[in-house]
Amino acid sequence: MTWDMDYALDSLPPILEAFLRYTLLATVLGSVLAAVLGLVFAVIRRAHVPVLAPLTTVFIEFVRSTPIPIQLFFMFYVLPSIGITLGGLFVGVLTLGVHYACYYAEIYRAGIDAVPPGQWEACTALSLPARYQWQRVVLPQAIRNVLPSLGNYVISMFKETPFLFLISIPEMVRTAIDIGGGSFRYVEPLTIAGLIFLAASYPSSVALRRLEHRVGHA
Repeated sequence: MTWDMDYALDSLPPILEAFLRYTLLATVLGSVLAAVLGLVFAVIRRAHVPVLAPLTTVFIEFVRSTPIPIQLFFMFYVLPSIGITLGGLFVGVLTLGVHYACYYAEIYRAGIDAVPPGQWEACTALSLPARYQWQRVVLPQAIRNVLPSLGNYVISMFKETPFLFLISIPEMVRTAIDIGGGSFRYVEPLTIAGLIFLAASYPSSVALRRLEHRVGHA
């Protein structure tokens, strides 16, 4: 099949719009949710909060053991049967954010455990309140240690946004397939979608690498 440049150029605007409106937005919002919620999960487990700590552990293991498509399906199609109806994009962001928060929690936990014991002992010796101990001493060191892993998961989430088509979100790949289905020419629109993924992922990887160097990673 020969490459049709005119067809490719006609396909670009709607694919790019889908990228900006759905793919990129879901990735950014999902990443923010995952980063915040994952940190909350990690602190709850590390602080051994009664009741919440074991429940959080069970929840994390459950979410990590089930695939994103199944989670999306239940959130979007099953919850309405019990009276809970959520918008498609909201479900997508919530599902991606919560799913990756469970992985972020384990990364944060590893970073917290890597903080030298002397730091904890110094906080105890200085009688620092728990809040300041976490905010000023533990978390800054822990997050710095796990920054490369967090960045990798952001890119992974970006590449899994095509799963949103399962809940009727017209994200970029779904839009490319719909365009191809109209003329039975899929090469151009899917190639454009792939190039947009590459164009967005590679600069993000470079930016993350520079950020790692700035905080002291080799």
